[in-house]
Amino acid sequence: MKSKYNMTQDDNIFFAKRKLVDNIYKSANLEGIAVTFADTYAFMNNVNNGNISVDDMLKLRGLRDAWEFVLSTINDDLTIDYIKKVQFLICKGENLYPLGEFRDRGVGITGTTWRPKLPSECNYEEELNEILNIDEKLDFCITLFCWIQRSQMFIDGNKRVANLVANKEMIKYGQGIIAVPVELIGDYLTKLIEYYETNDMSKLKEWLYDNAIDGI
Repeated sequence: MKSKYNMTQDDNIFFAKRKLVDNIYKSANLEGIAVTFADTYAFMNNVNNGNISVDDMLKLRGLRDAWEFVLSTINDDLTIDYIKKVQFLICKGENLYPLGEFRDRGVGITGTTWRPKLPSECNYEEELNEILNIDEKLDFCITLFCWIQRSQMFIDGNKRVANLVANKEMIKYGQGIIAVPVELIGDYLTKLIEYYETNDMSKLKEWLYDNAIDGI
């Protein structure tokens, strides 16, 4: 999978910061948090326009804090513990248990009867190590993004975690950022469900490459 952008890490960090409101807006909507760009912009500028519920405000705060963490730890090694830390930051304002740890019970997925395995039945360390060995950096990042979503490691926030963790690596290697356009979320979720059910991510990766990689 050929890189679409070849930025320096510093340029990629600068680009991500410039696009931070847009990234948070898109990531929130991908997870089903229905906020507008204007509301997200107001929140990020500490303006309470009264349009965002308390619950959604807490979720936006979690995304903001997780982005700050990721941008300050770009060169840290990617480990399962790092992924857990991102989930803790994203979901810390929500009434969730366990928080920052693997889920301890089954979950249902909207739009499909497919059910992910329990984390206790998986070897995430081994699976992550296989992904880390992918040579082409954009392919590695997109594969990581898809894998975290299907793994459903956590009781909530898996798409947000996938977005933040994959973008950490995108920025680290100057590949731009992954951001699913809000107007294409329906199409994206159709591809995602197909991947969930077949465990074949090839069509989803192609869709992401064509529609969701941003950079300069």
